[in-house]
Amino acid sequence: MKKDRVFEKLTMGVCYYPEHWDESLWDSDLRRMKEAGIELVRVAEFAWNKFEPEEGVFTFDFFDRFLETVERHGLRVILGTPTATPPAWASHNYPEILNADIRGIPYRHGARRHYNYNSPKYRALTQEIVTQLARHYGRHPAVAGWQIDNELNCELNEFYSESDTAAFRVFLRKKYGSLDELNRAWGTVFWNQTYTSWEQVFVPRYTANNSTNPHEVLDYYRFISESACSYAKLQSDILRAEISPDQFITTNGMFRNLDNHRLTRESLDIYTYDSYPDFAFQLTEDPLHSDSLNDRKWSRNLTETRSVCPHFGIMEQQSGSPGWNTRMEAPAPKPGQMTLWTMQSVAHGADYISYFRWRTSTIGTEIYWHGILDYCGKNNRRLAEVRQVTQKFDAIRDIAGAEYQASFAVLKDYDNQWDTQTDKWLTRVDKASEKGWFNASQLTHTPMDYLYLRDDTALEELLRYPLLVYPHAAILTESRAALLRSYVEAGGRLVFGCRTGYKAVTGQCVMDPMPGLAREICGAEVEDFTFVGPADDPVHIVWDGTPLDAAVFNDVLEPLDGAEVLGTFDSNYYAGKPGLIRKKLGKGEAYYFGAAFTQQAAAEFLRRFGLAEAFSDWLDAPSGCELALRKKGGKRWLFVLNYGSQATEITVKHPLRELFSGETQTGAVTVAKYGVSVFLLPEVEK
Repeated sequence: MKKDRVFEKLTMGVCYYPEHWDESLWDSDLRRMKEAGIELVRVAEFAWNKFEPEEGVFTFDFFDRFLETVERHGLRVILGTPTATPPAWASHNYPEILNADIRGIPYRHGARRHYNYNSPKYRALTQEIVTQLARHYGRHPAVAGWQIDNELNCELNEFYSESDTAAFRVFLRKKYGSLDELNRAWGTVFWNQTYTSWEQVFVPRYTANNSTNPHEVLDYYRFISESACSYAKLQSDILRAEISPDQFITTNGMFRNLDNHRLTRESLDIYTYDSYPDFAFQLTEDPLHSDSLNDRKWSRNLTETRSVCPHFGIMEQQSGSPGWNTRMEAPAPKPGQMTLWTMQSVAHGADYISYFRWRTSTIGTEIYWHGILDYCGKNNRRLAEVRQVTQKFDAIRDIAGAEYQASFAVLKDYDNQWDTQTDKWLTRVDKASEKGWFNASQLTHTPMDYLYLRDDTALEELLRYPLLVYPHAAILTESRAALLRSYVEAGGRLVFGCRTGYKAVTGQCVMDPMPGLAREICGAEVEDFTFVGPADDPVHIVWDGTPLDAAVFNDVLEPLDGAEVLGTFDSNYYAGKPGLIRKKLGKGEAYYFGAAFTQQAAAEFLRRFGLAEAFSDWLDAPSGCELALRKKGGKRWLFVLNYGSQATEITVKHPLRELFSGETQTGAVTVAKYGVSVFLLPEVEK
């Protein structure tokens, strides 16, 4: 039985690797964790050899002793299934379990995640180790929950082993039924790719100029997601049959080529994300780039996570500087940033925060991935900051279960997400618009959600938002078009961007006038289209005298009957032609914007629709601060997060209690550099 919610209060944890340390350290480490406010310890996700040192030989003495120590200190653990790193004996005895690159060359033992989900042998080995662990620890009082594997599809999210080809053929037979249907869906008549037997069908392989059949690759990404979801469910089904009902199941992510919504629905009680905002400051990045938002960009990832699981957890929260011996070098978090990043996660819906890691490893690839403690294990400023976070958690502990309050949503779906990965044209426009809408949301203090369209998405889910933006829905199905039309007719406001509606679900281009199935919703037809070339830039769409950036790609439009031209292009060969069209439909209205969305263009839409500065009734804050609101019942918590290296001033318009200080504040209020304030707004009706 799945749980509606896992954490009843805001809870703190940490990642720990008892197998890395002498047992003489366990007592003092766990005692200090408890004193710092830590309640849960994530363990064992890379410890297969500790449970099965030889095939079929199982031993639990090591972790039994550790769990006894955990219980003695009043803590509990999240136990990882150790399948992310198969042991050397498995890689050596069964080379068929190894993943391979696109040339078919196997990845060798010595790193992690070098296995493939579809190897029958690896699935059998997985079934055995998970069953043994579940039977031994499934009723253990120190085990609060289980983590399946570790970071599914991390590092390697493409799979090219022989087992994958065999499984891909099964996947395609089930999907298409016959080679004739497969050939039709993949357009194999192009370049003479037609298949006459299933043995000719492989996962994508290395080709001349590394070119691809995009329709094949789109199905391949669907197959990878299917494989990962199936592998997770293999484990969760075993756990559900064996463990105590009060133990929860999770896994941590999120990574590409994986339907995380399906994964969560099928296999998990709670989804957890691994949040490393310090990646924004890696030495390979440009942290001073003016529109990058740096660590604040991780709020976009947290928004994505919240779309999967509104009340999620953070399994790995940044505590020290990241870095392997091979890459990812970055500076240490500055004083206050660990707290800031923790509260960034909480503001977006996290009810559980687990820091990575307790001690910095002295061995292996991650010797530069610093935890709370350094190599020597002495008390330091990061441990002191964790203790301060505990005090802040006490002030807002009952926020668990509160809903993030968004003013609008950006629509997504996996078909378009995966198709965009196959299509450089779409990649360019999608990347620009994703950045544009997120930056505009952040800098105008207009909180946003991502909403994924699924086959079972109900109209009520859409109607929660007064504005939906579907930036570049190249693939638009009849069912989704009907759902969007119903949303508009019921009073919603819908905005499309360029490159909408010109593909079928196979990724093939349709022969209907663009934007295809969106045409009757938005009242626009695409007359011409082009990338904006270097010599053409800048191009604008002028809306009531205001020039909006018309970036990357332009759809030149014509209005259909009943539609209204709101904006025209101001340059290039289509100057004076329509670039923005609106159609009123039922109680609502739909817009078609013939370009990608920059921050400037997206912000203008938010202002014109009256959504910008959503918290202006309560306070004014500079654009360098993020504002976020969570609500539960009648209670509302308003977060102010200052990502800047200098203190900043906000204006609180009504007396509000600031929970960390316990003071009632009004007027000019200073928020420290890397500082966070949380205000309790007056209660409202539930």
